[in-house]
Amino acid sequence: MLLQQIEDSGIGNDGKTLISALAGHPHIPEYGFRFIGFEREERFYDYAQVRTEALRRAAHLAGQGIIKGDRIALMIAEAHEFVLTFLGAVHAGIIPVPISPPMTAKSGENYLATVARIVSQSGARLLVTTETSLGFAESLGTMISGDARIVTVNGIFEGDPPEFTAPEIGPQDICFLQYTSGSTTAPRGVMVTHANLMNNTSHFFGQNGFGRRKDDLGISWLPLYHDMGLIGFILGPLIHHGPVIILPTTSFARDPRSWLRAIHKYRATITYAPNFAYGHVLKRLRDQDLAELDLSCLRVAGCGAEPIHAGTLRAFAERLAPTGFRASAFVPSYGMAESTLAITNRRQQDPFRTLLIDAGQLKQGRAHPITDDKRQAVEIVSCGRWFPDFEVRIVDDQGNILNDGEVGEIAVKGPSVAAGYFNNPEATASAWRDGWLHTGDRGFIDAGELFVCGRNKELIIIRGANYYPQDIEWQVRDLPGVKRGNVCAFSIEDNDEERLIVLVEADPRECEGLEKTVATAIQEAMGIEVHRVMLLPAGALLRTTSGKLQRNRMKQLYETGQLTPLEPRPGSPVQESID
Repeated sequence: MLLQQIEDSGIGNDGKTLISALAGHPHIPEYGFRFIGFEREERFYDYAQVRTEALRRAAHLAGQGIIKGDRIALMIAEAHEFVLTFLGAVHAGIIPVPISPPMTAKSGENYLATVARIVSQSGARLLVTTETSLGFAESLGTMISGDARIVTVNGIFEGDPPEFTAPEIGPQDICFLQYTSGSTTAPRGVMVTHANLMNNTSHFFGQNGFGRRKDDLGISWLPLYHDMGLIGFILGPLIHHGPVIILPTTSFARDPRSWLRAIHKYRATITYAPNFAYGHVLKRLRDQDLAELDLSCLRVAGCGAEPIHAGTLRAFAERLAPTGFRASAFVPSYGMAESTLAITNRRQQDPFRTLLIDAGQLKQGRAHPITDDKRQAVEIVSCGRWFPDFEVRIVDDQGNILNDGEVGEIAVKGPSVAAGYFNNPEATASAWRDGWLHTGDRGFIDAGELFVCGRNKELIIIRGANYYPQDIEWQVRDLPGVKRGNVCAFSIEDNDEERLIVLVEADPRECEGLEKTVATAIQEAMGIEVHRVMLLPAGALLRTTSGKLQRNRMKQLYETGQLTPLEPRPGSPVQESID
């Protein structure tokens, strides 16, 4: 009855909004979402069922007095509940605000402060959560400004829905707020419109992206409150008609090999992950695992959301070659929440490409290829070509356009670039200037392809030379005693000089002499003197909800003396500083 009311209201498939895309889905029973639960239980919703339940939830939300344009925050760990509630909000013209759910019982003050800031800044009318996360939600208390009510999925969507008249929703209406990860700033809510979403997904699902095929099956463990997981594996497949397997993010955290086993089991063809995930798999993979895996089905292994390390992808391809994995499956990409998702990617017909750049020249802002002494080179991965209706340019600190091969800030414009941050005109004016989005990322262009070096705000400048913290961290992330590659590099000012600080999560059983080992490795590889190496216990390095290292926050904690060095086990003396 409710679905008929919606059909009678005239909402159809004009191909211009997320709602019309779902309304016009061809009914193919095997097309939909297969959610794998925390206990490996499976729930399958074909797209017709998804729409029916989304409309039911839309009516319930409207029955709460929430109207078009209002915001509701979603702090929901269970993937199927998150997706159906998100789509319910969208169908009612309500703007969903995805928030990271508490991942562990130890989620503390930093997590609560981030959630409170997002709920308050977005002006959310509701904070929708589940019974398992209700305690965390209620503990926010007076941290939230505004009138947000806390409700649970079971409570708000129980029973038959009230009568509901769907509002008119157009391409320029806001579909959702995507809060940025906050790796260098406090989170900001990007206003993603239906038009932004439809344009961006049409590119990366089309021939300018990975070229979706009828027999494709996506698989993802990525968190759904992050743009790559939400748009890449929920909204994109929903718009462009493809089946998807959604794994719990916690399954990858517990055992990254579960990702590969799921690809093998379901014969998935498309997956995506940040660079660290491929490295994490390598650390846990055993020879016996290779004998049990067939990954020949995988044709797209995307990589983005953080700087891409050629060595990591090369090592992954070599290690997984016996399983049928092909290095040609790698699709390096570049994008950000402010552009909806993707800006560039390697196209299927283009080769995987890297450049060896003279390290000394790179410090001076020039990407000069090197062929002779590779010890003095930095290998940078191409993130591919930008989409046809996008423009990308590199600018200096004064906004002047730089030539190919010159390093500067990446600026972009295009139809899927958002209009700005919600209720934050100052931050919007800072990032959007003269029609261009200034990304805060540094890179250069070569032969029509974009190469990304790092972020402006994290750049380390020592004695006039520029260093990217990722390059420093990569030198020592695999040293014995270093916890899962968890390293954080930044500089501080000391007696009018910039000095390098390196924080390392270490194993207390293997930390003897580790400070000296780390400092020596960096000195030999990059010629930089390390002022101090501080060893920290596991979990001490703060990350955003999408897993990005919060270097600026760690620098702040270091400078204010709020970090507690690792307590070594007996017999493992720790040297605190290296001068």
